[in-house]
Amino acid sequence: MKRTNTAQALLAATGIVLALAGCGSGGGEALNTSPNSQAATSEATADAPPTSARDNPDSTDPGADDVDGDREAAPGADAKQPPPDPDYCASANLSLSLGEGEGAAGTVYRQLVFTNVGDIPCVLHGFPGVSYVAGDDGHQVGKPALHNGEKGAPITLNPGDVAHADVGFTQVGVYDEQACSPTEVRGLRIYPPHEMASKFVELPGTGCARTELGGEQLTVSSVKEGSGYR
Repeated sequence: MKRTNTAQALLAATGIVLALAGCGSGGGEALNTSPNSQAATSEATADAPPTSARDNPDSTDPGADDVDGDREAAPGADAKQPPPDPDYCASANLSLSLGEGEGAAGTVYRQLVFTNVGDIPCVLHGFPGVSYVAGDDGHQVGKPALHNGEKGAPITLNPGDVAHADVGFTQVGVYDEQACSPTEVRGLRIYPPHEMASKFVELPGTGCARTELGGEQLTVSSVKEGSGYR
């Protein structure tokens, strides 16, 4: 009798174990909580691809790259727009003149004065183009003026305001005649900064036609405020 009870107890225990095993294998994957498993999960998370629109370079979210908040989100807008260019002074809205000369060691310096004769403010910034011209066709004589000094700050000219650039004229007599090839000139062709249309300033005289001339027969500074007159 005691042996029978023991056998029945063993059979009951075996049934419980089999039932528990059946529950663990059905419906889903068992959670693995081993140290190796936790380390692998952490590493996979660190190497995961970006999940936000801002971090994803292929995102089509119109505001994804607006990090500084300075661009209005709009459908299809995928880049910041550059700031608009300043309203540079057009040749048609400028009047040019030359101030009185001041000599220094074979070079005469004169102020090239720009006056805004337009109806709206405009900006001058940088070096004007300056060269001698001759003949009825206005052909260039020698090299254009060499830039002298650093590029200055932008200057806003309201209607009627003036600015100037200093132009240096090296006296032809300081050059060897053969090296210079002296040529009669009518005046100066001037290109205001950032402008493709030129202006003419009458200044009869003599320039050097040889472009391989040592030294520079003309120099010009960046545009500065005021007329430059003392």
